[in-house]
Amino acid sequence: MLQLQVLRQNPEAVKERLAVKHFTDLSLVDTILSLDDQRKKLQLEFDNSQAKVNSTSKEIGALMGKGQKEEAEAKKGEVAALKSSLQPISDKLGEIEKQLQDELVKLPNLPSDKVPAGKTPADNVVVREGGSKPTLPAGSVPHWELIKKYDIVDFETGAKITGSGFPLFKGKGAKLQRALIQYFLDFNTAAGYTEYLPPLMVNADTAYGTGQLPDKEGQMYHMPADGFYMIPTSEVPVTNIYRNEIVKEADLPIKMTAYSPCFRREAGSFGADVRGLNRVHQFDKVEIVQLVHPAASYEVHQDMVSHVEKLLQSLELPYRILALCGGDMSFTAALTYDFEVYSAAQEKWLEVSSVSNFEAYQTNRMKIRFKDANGKMQLVHSLNGSSLALPRIVACLLENNQTAEGIQLPAILHSYFGAEVLN
Repeated sequence: MLQLQVLRQNPEAVKERLAVKHFTDLSLVDTILSLDDQRKKLQLEFDNSQAKVNSTSKEIGALMGKGQKEEAEAKKGEVAALKSSLQPISDKLGEIEKQLQDELVKLPNLPSDKVPAGKTPADNVVVREGGSKPTLPAGSVPHWELIKKYDIVDFETGAKITGSGFPLFKGKGAKLQRALIQYFLDFNTAAGYTEYLPPLMVNADTAYGTGQLPDKEGQMYHMPADGFYMIPTSEVPVTNIYRNEIVKEADLPIKMTAYSPCFRREAGSFGADVRGLNRVHQFDKVEIVQLVHPAASYEVHQDMVSHVEKLLQSLELPYRILALCGGDMSFTAALTYDFEVYSAAQEKWLEVSSVSNFEAYQTNRMKIRFKDANGKMQLVHSLNGSSLALPRIVACLLENNQTAEGIQLPAILHSYFGAEVLN
C-alpha cells in the first residue's frame, strides 16, 4: 500500500509513475487526497472538542474545591453536551478512514524508474542470457511424453483424486522432486537464508499483507467456513512472520527461505501453453524473502538476482533474465526480473522465477518497521524471489537432457538423486 505522504509530496509525479504501469484510474489519487483532507479536518475537530472536555473537566474539580457547586454543575452540563457531540464526529471519522483505506488499496505500487516502458510481455527487456541451448537427438519428445515413458508423473490419477491440473508424482519422479527441493534449500541456507516450513493456509490479514487481497482473490483457493486461503506461494506466510513488529536495525537484512506446495486456481488457463507441467494448480516451490534497510534494497535486489542465476547455472540449463515492463508487472512490485529457461523440445522459453523488489508497499500494509540511528521509525523494504519453482524446471531437465539411455541429470543433482541418470 502506498504511503499517503508519498501521494501528498507530488501527486502529479505519482500519476506519471502509475501511468507507466498503465493504471488508468489516475483520478483515484485526487479522491484519496480529498478523503485525507476530510479525515484531517474531522480529526482536528474531534481533538479540539476532546481538549475542551478535558479542560472543562479540570475546571469542575477546581470549582468543587472552592465550594462553588452551582458553577460546577453548570460546567458538568457543558461537559455532557461536549461529550455527546464527540460521538457523531467519531462515527464520521471512522467512516471516512474506512473509505480512505478502501480507496488507497486500489492503487498499485509505483514502478521504479528502472522499469522499461511497455504494455505486454513482448515489451520486456532481455538483460542477459546464459548457458547453451542443447541439440537434441533424433526422436526427442516433450516432457509430457517423457513422464509417461518413465512413469514418473500421473496426471490421470491426479485428476481422479482431485481434478485437472493436480499431478501425481511417483517413483523416480517423486524422488527427483525431493532431490530438487533439498538442493534448493541447501543452496539458499548456504547463502545465509534461514529455513522455515510455514503453514499452507493463511487468514485474510496475512493475504492482505503481501497484496494477494484484494487484488488476487480469484486466484486463490478459499475456505469460507474458516476464512482461510491456500497459499499461492510461501512468500505470503513467510513475509508475514514479522507483521506488526518493530525489528532492530542491526538485524537487517533478515533473510528467509521456505519450501512449500503452492496452490493457484489459474482460472481460464487452457491450450498448448499449459500442457503437462507448464501450468498446474498445485506445484512445489522454494522461495527466498528478504526484509532490508530501504537504502540497501536495490543492491540486495541485484544480489538476489545473482543468487538465482547461479542456481540455474548449477543446473546447467540455458536461461535468460528479463526486466519486466510496466504493463507486465505485478500490482505490488516496484521492479521485477523474470528468469526463463529454454525448453528444447518445445522450442520455447518458460518462466521459472520472478525476483521482485516491493520497496515499502507490502511492509506498509504489514507495519514492519525499525528505528533508525536518529530514533525515527521507518518501514523496511521487502523483496522475494522463486528459488526455484519446480514444474518447469523438471520439464526442462527432462527435455533438454534426454538420451537413448535415459535422462542425464546435471552433476550437482547426482548425490541428491542418488544416480546420474533417470531411466
